Amino acid sequence: MFRYLAGALALAPLSPAFAQDVAPSDEAAPEGDAGAKIVVTAARTQLPASALPLTVDVIDSEALERQVLLSGSTVDAVSALLPSFSPTREKLSGAGESLRGRAPLYAINGIPQSTPVRDGSRDGYTIDPFFIDRVEVIYGSNALQGIGATGGVVNQVTVGAPREDGVGFRTLSQVTLPDGFDGEGIGAKTAGLVGYRAGPFDASFGAAFEKRGAFFDGSGNRIGVDGTQGEIQDSDSWSVFARLGYELANGARFELVANRFELEGNANYVSVPGNRATNTPATSIRGDTPGAPPSNTAHLLSASLVDPDLGGGTFVLQGFYSRTNDVFGGGVFGTFQDPAIDPSGNLFDQSANRSRKLGAKVSYERAVPGFEDLVLTAGFDALFDRTQQSLVQTDRIWVPRSDFSSLAPFLQGNLALADGLVRLAGGLRYENVELEVGDFTTLASYGAVDVAGGSPSFKDLLWNGGVIVEPIDGLRAYGSYAEGFTIADVGRILRGITEQGVDVDEFLSLEPVVSNNRELGLEWDRGALKASASYFWSSSDFGSLLVLRNDVFEVERQPIQIEGFEASLAWQTPLPGFSLSGGYAALEGQTDSDGDGLVDEDLDGANISPDRINLAADYNSGRFSARAQARMYLAREFNDAATATDFDGYTLLDAFISYRADFGEIALAAQNLTDEFYVTYDSDTVRVTDNSRFFAGRGRTFTLSLRSEF
Repeated sequence: MFRYLAGALALAPLSPAFAQDVAPSDEAAPEGDAGAKIVVTAARTQLPASALPLTVDVIDSEALERQVLLSGSTVDAVSALLPSFSPTREKLSGAGESLRGRAPLYAINGIPQSTPVRDGSRDGYTIDPFFIDRVEVIYGSNALQGIGATGGVVNQVTVGAPREDGVGFRTLSQVTLPDGFDGEGIGAKTAGLVGYRAGPFDASFGAAFEKRGAFFDGSGNRIGVDGTQGEIQDSDSWSVFARLGYELANGARFELVANRFELEGNANYVSVPGNRATNTPATSIRGDTPGAPPSNTAHLLSASLVDPDLGGGTFVLQGFYSRTNDVFGGGVFGTFQDPAIDPSGNLFDQSANRSRKLGAKVSYERAVPGFEDLVLTAGFDALFDRTQQSLVQTDRIWVPRSDFSSLAPFLQGNLALADGLVRLAGGLRYENVELEVGDFTTLASYGAVDVAGGSPSFKDLLWNGGVIVEPIDGLRAYGSYAEGFTIADVGRILRGITEQGVDVDEFLSLEPVVSNNRELGLEWDRGALKASASYFWSSSDFGSLLVLRNDVFEVERQPIQIEGFEASLAWQTPLPGFSLSGGYAALEGQTDSDGDGLVDEDLDGANISPDRINLAADYNSGRFSARAQARMYLAREFNDAATATDFDGYTLLDAFISYRADFGEIALAAQNLTDEFYVTYDSDTVRVTDNSRFFAGRGRTFTLSLRSEF
């Protein structure tokens, strides 16, 4: 607890708002309306966020555009702004990236992007950020969106409908340059969106293409490529987006949204192992990579109907289809060897993770007639996921086809007492889950054992509850308890079976992960000052951890306990347009890895993030704006025997300036302004004996962009 308080006191002079107020719908808030109520669609309610016992952040379009210009992706933007989010790996894979020490659920308009049956960890790259209007982040374990949100929800809300009749255009052109202006490190992006509205009908169509060059570290060396999990550097991505909407006579809105995103590596480089003993990270040289390059492809199609006044309440109906295809890099790995195919032991192979989802959500919310202070929300969610992981070169099945289904009714209530001075909120969600797996045979490296399939099912009643107190205007205190639900990475568990006679129906490791989040929070929002502090602790009796075995991460089921403290402060200074902000997060996590019944071993770097301080200064004069920000990742020691897993910490500085001209906004962003040399958190704390996966972070880069609307 002392380190939590010390961090908060260190932050007291400066501390910040990384979240921005947004209007309760696609309509813009009136200019200067700082008190606009924030409605978070991911919370499955029309009530403002202030009526919910949750920690919530909303990254609005302006803040998101700035961070994406600095870092290049939505997940990097979220990581940069939220201290409780772990540092990203700066690779295509997000394995080990966490929110409050657990995996977040990524969603687009509430549609899950994760693949819980066989987690490919590519769910942060399924749509181009050009088509995202804002990002809603709900902290902590919860079941608001169903399976997967053990760390929270990161919901990406796509751009809204045109507000006026006629045709409008929005374009983006940008170029990214490394510090040394090396030609092979230059990247470029172009994107456009056209919108049309004619009375009740509207349509938007857009496309985006981005080409990324090689990345260089703070010492000017090429950063090593991750040829297995996949890369962001030396890659091309393109995305197409469409939205069709129609306003019905009664005020309801029908909408179709479609998106296709593809990111593929160019495979122009091969990695050269580094040397951890001399602190020399892996680098890259020109070379040919065998097999298909790592890639990520995602398709999404959804239809929704929202009626804000059906029988005095709000009715929401949504159906969706999504499909992903994640191709991983290959190698002559021991796991892929099969003497029946290649007795020499030099068999090259690579895997692909394919998943398909069908789902529907329906909810109805209204105040109880005659008792308007009580608002009830009732709904039902259905999700059907089919996932399989195969070996591309030899057409072998690594993870058998697994059909996951979830049927979940839920009921939420929110009661205002004493004219809103006190609010009670809570609800129930009944999860009815079934996993169907056919008979299969594991790979030869696991002993080619025959496994009897089955249809294990799980049923669980998840609940949440909390109280909010607002004794004076601007002061809000809350306490809450919420449960989240997911399953462990079933694919990793199934593919790693080595014992004969296993029956999936009786395999204990397929039991679900039920995590909880207990939280106490205090917020102040009045005048020029905004401040917040929250303390949380969560646990799961039968958690899910990634453990490295034979160069492949497998899943171990162990109890997990996590606690943490978060604080933020934002101050609008007397100088017009100038504000200071910052944030602090401290996390501790333990597990029982030796089975002695004591939860006393630290979670490692693959499962917990470092403590962090964020500081920022912003200036906005109307046409001119600027931002400087610092991310201070603090040192962390783990109580294992290997001091090599300890993290030394580092600080990154970023800057952004822009000018709004009549023809558009010209902006220049500088990431890692001081050209700091550092080793990424994942590389510094995970696989600490593997020199080929010892990666430095990205050095100073400059991005120049032009955004126009006409």
